[in-house]
Order: sequence, then structure tokens, then C-alpha cells
Amino acid sequence: MLRALMGTAMLLLAGATPPSQSAAAERELRESFDLRVLSPPGVVTTEGRSRVFYELHLTNFVRQSLTPTRVQVVDADSGTSVAAFDGEPLARQLAPAAPVSQPGSGDAIAPGQRSVLYVELESALGRLPRALSHRVDYVVDGEAASHTVEGGAVALEPDAVVMIAPPLRGGPWAAVFDPAWARGHRRVFYTVDGRATIPGRFAIDWVKLDQDGRMARGDADLVANAHAYGEDVLAVTDATVVAVRSDYPETARLSENGRHGLAGASGNHIVLALGQGRHAFYEHLRPGSVRVQVGQRVRRGQAIAEVGYSGSGNWPHLHFHLGDAPSLLGAEGLPFVIDGFDALGAYAEFDDLGKRPWTPHGGDGAQRRRERPVDNGVVMFPE
Repeated sequence: MLRALMGTAMLLLAGATPPSQSAAAERELRESFDLRVLSPPGVVTTEGRSRVFYELHLTNFVRQSLTPTRVQVVDADSGTSVAAFDGEPLARQLAPAAPVSQPGSGDAIAPGQRSVLYVELESALGRLPRALSHRVDYVVDGEAASHTVEGGAVALEPDAVVMIAPPLRGGPWAAVFDPAWARGHRRVFYTVDGRATIPGRFAIDWVKLDQDGRMARGDADLVANAHAYGEDVLAVTDATVVAVRSDYPETARLSENGRHGLAGASGNHIVLALGQGRHAFYEHLRPGSVRVQVGQRVRRGQAIAEVGYSGSGNWPHLHFHLGDAPSLLGAEGLPFVIDGFDALGAYAEFDDLGKRPWTPHGGDGAQRRRERPVDNGVVMFPE
């Protein structure tokens, strides 16, 4: 922070330079992107490595289209590059903040529009910078020259992660999550309650499997045949119930489930207040299975409902995430780790889920403590 303040002071002093120097500086001054990180980066540990998730917002306030060609994440203290995105990696990670009716050409960001760089970084434990900043190379519509703008400084807070108990028992449970999915939880903004948030930034859809990797027994289209259906859902810590719904209907068959509006997409649900502004969300619960009421205190490990198929979804599962407000779609998703589980393996190809067994764990031991499962990993919880 001291360094940032010194830099600001130097810029202010530059305004008092002789006219000739001031004119030269004015010729170099250029408007471009507003660079901001609106939600603090979330840091979790997965199999002994730190993972950082956040979004860099690039908003074009000028009258010409701007096309980012390279974005570097830099150590804010040393200025050294931590990661760089260009070419295909940049195209994969950068997307409009919302679908636009008249998109610009290629990767250009039109005047008044915003794109978001979805950043995921990985590092050995203990090697994360204290803070990050960003360096964006871009071209202006109609010009050949490349320009650079720097900004979007943000501090990392590894200790802000929430540790919880498992939300389910036994298993195997597949932890369905992939940050690269264009319409996956991690990349979907909602603008309700007066702000744009990503509630599912760290959300996991928990799907129960058998030893062959199948999600159901017999007729897989029957909801009641799913291995997850009817499984107890557990309080992840001592908490207070602040929201409940238990009357949302579900279909008897997967093929009968239609579209659901925003108000019904989560189906039956429970929201727990964990303290310090943190909330746990359990969604798609079985109708009539909720065993708690608003205002009730629950204890860690207490059965509070059952897995169902209410609301939106392709199969019975438990959607679970943490957020910074008691709003299903109006809270920023918060990072969490689980105090203990056994890692059985993972699916390298998501399309294999439900069709064949997972690839067995090949790391330094299956027992994991205070970690987040690998993406699309398969785990066992204590019974």
C-alpha cells in the first residue's frame, strides 16, 4: 500500500513539471480500460497446491472499440509476471459480462461494454504473492499500434477461506465443478438485490455414484432410482437456519423436468447463517424432506434434509455453495475447504460421469484434510 501511495504521489508531482515536459506527458496520456477486481480473490488448497479464483473486469469508457491482445497477472510488489493470457488462452478466459445483442467483431470490446477475464491461478503452497495487479496490452479500432494499461490491484487473503464439515455422508460422491464451463456455476453472473454477483464461484454439485461410476440403478430415468436420491444432507457447522423452502414439486422422471424461472431454479432449499456474514446454501432438496425451520439452531453433522430433484438440474444431486449474503442468487460465492475426506480419483472427461468408473487417485495418498476436492473428483466422506 505504501508503494501504491508513493506511486500516486509521484504522478501528482508530475503535474507540476515545466510546460515542455507537461506537454510531452500529455501527448502520452491515453484513455482506455477501467480495470477492476470487484470481489476479493478466493484462495483454496487442492492436493497440496494453492488455487486462486477471481475476475478482472475490463470496461471500455472510450469512443472506440478496444481489443485486448495480452493480459498479464503480476506480483504487485515486484512487478514480475505471475501468469499471462494471450491467443487461445485469452479467448477461453475472456468473455462479455453478459450476452450482447450486437457484439463487436472478434474479441473487441465496444464502447460502453464490459468483458470479464476469469482468472484461475495455481501455485505451490506458501508461494503466492501478497497482492496482484494487471498489465493489459490492447489495440484501438482502426490503429496498428499496441498500447498498455496497468491496474486492477488487489490483495490476496489466503486465511479468508472457510473450513466446513462434509455436507453428506459416505459415497462415492462426485464433486462436479469445472471453471472452464461457459455456463457453469463459476462463470454465471446474476444481477439481483441491486448488485451483480457470481453465487456459484465455488459451488459443487454432489452426485452419488456406485463403484462402476453409474448414477442410478435400473431405469436411470426414474428419479427415485438415483443413488443420491433421499440421502441425508448435513449441516456443515453449527449455524442458524435463515431460509427454507420444502414445497417445490419435482418430476418422477428426469425426462419430464422442464424449465424453471429464477425463483424456482434452486427448488427446495435451506440457507444457514454461519456467522461473520457467511451463509451455506443447500439446493434441489426432496419435497417435504426439510427437517428444520427458520430461526432454528443446528449442530455440525445434523441431518437437515434429503437430496432430491426439485428445480433445475439434469440429475438428482445436492448443489452446495457458500455466499456472503442470505440470497440464493444475490450473494458472492465464497471459498471453502472440507476438514476431511478420502480422494478416490477423478474424471478427466466429464462426459464419462455416470457411464464408466473414474480414474483412480494417483497422488501422495487418498486422505485429504482441509482441502477442496479436485475438479470432477470422486471422494468418500465419513459415514
